[in-house]
Amino acid sequence: MNRVEYIRREEKKYHDSCYENYTLFEKGSWLYKPVRTVMEQLSLLKGKQDIRVLDLGSGVGRNSIPIANEIKSSNGKVVCVDLLPSAIKKLSQYCKEYGVEQVIELVQTDIAEYQIKQKAYDYIVAVSSLEHVSSESVFDSVLEKMAAGTKEGGLNCIIVNSEVEEVDIETNEQLDALMEVNLKTEDMIHKIRGIYNGWEVVKQVVKPLEYKIVRGEKDVNLRTNAITYVVRKGKDPFSTYANSI
Repeated sequence: MNRVEYIRREEKKYHDSCYENYTLFEKGSWLYKPVRTVMEQLSLLKGKQDIRVLDLGSGVGRNSIPIANEIKSSNGKVVCVDLLPSAIKKLSQYCKEYGVEQVIELVQTDIAEYQIKQKAYDYIVAVSSLEHVSSESVFDSVLEKMAAGTKEGGLNCIIVNSEVEEVDIETNEQLDALMEVNLKTEDMIHKIRGIYNGWEVVKQVVKPLEYKIVRGEKDVNLRTNAITYVVRKGKDPFSTYANSI
């Protein structure tokens, strides 16, 4: 088993356990609320019909179900892509529970393998998923496909971890961080800026975070610089916000 296979096995264990033990939007877990930045960008598409959204690494619908609720009245659609069968299974259940099964399309595959149609989407979201592709070159490739798959005036919202560290809480031992792509913050930002050269930067924030996770039987502190990067492809004259960002 190579390193990427090992990381994905451990990540599968962690996420399968979360999805089994915590209900979507249940208080006390990271599934409690959608990401505020993800939801805020929908205002920039206000008034549009037939909005098309792509959620890469959707999980069980933390962001995609609230998005679907927002855009269903305007004939919107959300494509949700996730590698884990457990995520897609739970998401299918939640789609029915929250009445958005007609709005959401489910795709179980590696986000690196998903073929993004050119200029197909108004909004592409990737939250804590790009760092889990198999290599830096694949990371670059997925970003390029996201950029090419965005309509003029469309948005990409990226939240990605950098400089990740994992520390055993009991022993304070530094562990191997189980992240496929783990770059220095400045290098990660440089990559993203290069791909989106010429796009309008709506938001760029780096926030140090620390939280407890479980690796096997160990309680572990995970530390990261979380990068939030929201960009817009050109100016969209349809939107009343086009000249105010």
